Amino acid sequence: MWLAFAVAAVAGLGAVARYAADQVISHRHDSVFPWGTFIINVSGSFLLGLTTGLAAHHGLSATAAAIIGSGFCAGFTTFSTWMWETIALSETGALLEATANVAGTLGFGLLAAGAGFWLALS
Repeated sequence: MWLAFAVAAVAGLGAVARYAADQVISHRHDSVFPWGTFIINVSGSFLLGLTTGLAAHHGLSATAAAIIGSGFCAGFTTFSTWMWETIALSETGALLEATANVAGTLGFGLLAAGAGFWLALS
């Protein structure tokens, strides 16, 4: 039962970190492209890949991996905002940006997760 509370608490920290990071990133970019969500989701993918690699190859405990992955990373990254922003871009006619958001987030997210996992192997 304590693990569920730990995951919930750390997920809350991830959500606060996401909000803060999005505010900083969004205020530095005057663009229709949702850079905040993009950078957050890609960096969260990197952290989850690193966590997975550490658990698989360096003995990071399953408990720690669950707290980091299901807690912080889940609270930090955001699928729903990514989809909402993509739809909003499409509805306003920014089809190139909407397509770049989907393809870029998927492509760079996978690369980041792989880089995190690879870094853990080092």
